[in-house]
Amino acid sequence: MKTILGHRARVLAATTATAGLVLVAGCSSDDDGGSGTKTAAGGVELVKAGQLTTCTHLPYPPFQSEIDGKVQGFDVALIDLAAKDLGVQQEILDTPFENFKTGAFLNSGECDLAAAGMTITDERKKNVDFSDPYFDATQALLVDKGSGITSLADVKSKKVAIGAQAQTTGEDYAKSQGFDPVSFESSDAVLNGLRSGQVKAVVIDYPVVQGWLKTKANADAFQVAEQINTGEQYGFTVKKGNTKLLAAINKALAEAKSDGTYKTLYEKWIGPYDESAASASPSAS
Repeated sequence: MKTILGHRARVLAATTATAGLVLVAGCSSDDDGGSGTKTAAGGVELVKAGQLTTCTHLPYPPFQSEIDGKVQGFDVALIDLAAKDLGVQQEILDTPFENFKTGAFLNSGECDLAAAGMTITDERKKNVDFSDPYFDATQALLVDKGSGITSLADVKSKKVAIGAQAQTTGEDYAKSQGFDPVSFESSDAVLNGLRSGQVKAVVIDYPVVQGWLKTKANADAFQVAEQINTGEQYGFTVKKGNTKLLAAINKALAEAKSDGTYKTLYEKWIGPYDESAASASPSAS
């Protein structure tokens, strides 16, 4: 039986300052009654004048989360580059993750794009258009250090509860291996489920686990039992047919990879730089 724990929906305004994104309560004030233009540089049409509106799902460190009152992370920083090229600011809307599969918030005109550490899949391509891949990711099996679990086979043989974040590759993979994982609404809820003993193991993106284990208390309590290569790549999404915005995002990604910005951001948010992450081939259209 699955348990989905809570969700938030609020608006987070973001600047393009390199120091990070500033958390602002309430909605943006640039609904200017038509005095502004919704067309940015390169003829990119935006849902709101003067801003690039990004749907995400918080928290999902190191890709996007609130740190000291600011929305920060690897995804945030990369999209900030595209916003700067367009001559606008990025604003982030925190939404339920399940909307990213359907493209609902893109189709309804609430967001220009979605950035949520999202795996490129053929099923999702039916509803949204993906950018070029910007990150190669693997899954990790995280367990309590005293659990005696060293693999997914142990999880199965010991018949212990396993958890994953809802609507993610980790959950899909666990199901494909014959598990019925406890479903958590956010990555933080996944970790809390493991910490509280609700589950004895979790399958989640390895970069997320890397971020958790940077905290001494987590490193003392938990360990990676197994890394799982699912061949997944992350991409940003736009509404189907939004070719100009997609081109602007891909251009920003390509430039960041060629001028060293990508490497700098990768090392800041993810860890030691993996050359393969910057050489991922473009996704099929």
